[in-house]
Amino acid sequence: MMSQDLGWIEPLLKTARPRAVAALLRYFGSVEVAEEAFQEASLRALRRWSEQGAPRDPTAWLVAVARNAGVDGIRRAAREAALPDEISPPLVEGEDHLIDAIDDAEYGDDILRLLFICCHRDLPATQQIALALRVVCGLGVPEIARAFLVSEAAMEQRLTRAKRVIAQADIRFETPSAALRRERLATVLAMLYLMFTRGYTASAREAERQQSLCDEAIRLARIVAGLFSQEPEAMGLLALMLLQHSRRAARFDDNGAIVLLENQDRERWDHRAVAEGTAAVDAAFSMGRPGPYQVQAAIASLHARARRFEQTDWAQIERLYAALYKMQPSPVIALNHAVAIWHARGPDEALEMVERQASALGNYFYFHAVRGQLLHSLGRNAAAEDALQTCLGLAESAAEAAQIRSYLDQVRAGGPPMRRGEAGIEPKAKGTS
Repeated sequence: MMSQDLGWIEPLLKTARPRAVAALLRYFGSVEVAEEAFQEASLRALRRWSEQGAPRDPTAWLVAVARNAGVDGIRRAAREAALPDEISPPLVEGEDHLIDAIDDAEYGDDILRLLFICCHRDLPATQQIALALRVVCGLGVPEIARAFLVSEAAMEQRLTRAKRVIAQADIRFETPSAALRRERLATVLAMLYLMFTRGYTASAREAERQQSLCDEAIRLARIVAGLFSQEPEAMGLLALMLLQHSRRAARFDDNGAIVLLENQDRERWDHRAVAEGTAAVDAAFSMGRPGPYQVQAAIASLHARARRFEQTDWAQIERLYAALYKMQPSPVIALNHAVAIWHARGPDEALEMVERQASALGNYFYFHAVRGQLLHSLGRNAAAEDALQTCLGLAESAAEAAQIRSYLDQVRAGGPPMRRGEAGIEPKAKGTS
C-alpha cells in the first residue's frame, strides 16, 4: 500500500497509463513487454518523484524511462545480442527534443489501438474485459480476480492465455481504415460498457472497491467520444454511463440493502452527472442516427428528469423500449419492456410478454422477480410465491436475497396486490442486469 505522503503520485500514474502503455505497445509491438516496461517506470517514478517532484510531462517521462527499461530487458533476454533494427538506442531522460517528440505523439490513436487489441475477436468476452482492466486500467490481478469471482491463479491463467493469443495473432499496431473503424468501435464500446457494468452491479460491500471500474470506464468513454465526436453511439454510451452512475450514492442503505429506484433519495443523486448525461443524450440524438446506447441513455434520462418516481414518463419509456427491441431484439430487453408496459398500462399485457421469455430467461434472477411481482399484482399469490422462491435460489448476493424475501413475506401475509408504480425491480438497461 502506498504511504500517504506519496498518494499524489498514484493519480498521475493512473492517468498516464493508457497513453503510455499504448505508446510503448506501438514501439515494442508486445503487450507483455509494454506492460512490464511501464511497471518498471512506475516504480522508478515513485522513488524519483517523491524526492524531486513530478516532471513537467509525467506521461513523457514515463514513456522515456519505460522505453529504456524495455530495451534493457530485451538485451538481457538476448544475452547482450544486437538489438533488431526497429528498436532504437535508449532515450536520454530529460532531453527537450525527447519531450517534444512524445508530446507530439498520436496518443489518442494509440489508446484506440490498445483498446482494439484488448478487444481482439479471438478472445472470449471475459478475457477481453480482464485484459483491458489489466493493461489499460492497470488493475492488479487480485482486484480483477475479485471482480470476476475467481481465484487469483485462475485469473492469472486467463490473462496469460489472452496475451498469448494476442502475440500469436501478430496484430499490426496501426490505425484502422475508415471502413474498419466503425466496426471496431462497436466492439470497443461494448467492452467499455461491460467494464462499467462489472462495477455498477457490485453489491454494497463491493461498491467501494468496484467504484474504480465505473470511473475508469467513464474516463475511457470520454476519450473514445472525443476521438469519435461524429459517432453518436460513442456519445450515447458516455451519457448512459453518466446517468446510471449518478445514482450510486442512493442505491444502497446504511446496512447494504438495495434501495429501489422508487425509494431512492433523489437529492443524493449526482446532479452534475445528470446534467452532463442529459446534455450528451440530446447532443447524440441531434446527429440524426439513433442507436441502442442512445435509446438506453434516453430511458435513463427520463428517470433522471423525474423529480419524483410518480412523475416518471412511463409512456415515453415504453415507446423507447419498443424502439430498442426493434434495434436489438433480446429477451432481456423484452423483460425491461414488459416492466415499462406494467407501469404504463397495467400488469395483464406485461405478464403476457414476460411469459413469452420463459424458455430464454429460465435461469435469470430478474425474470422470476418481475414475474412474481406481476402475478402478485394480479392476485395470483400461489403462483407468485413459486416464482419468487425460484428467484431466491438464483440470487447472487445477500442484498438480492433479502429483497426477494421481503416480497415473499408480503405475498405470504396476504397483502394487497401491488399497484402500478410499486414494482420492486429497478429498470435495467441491456448490459446492466
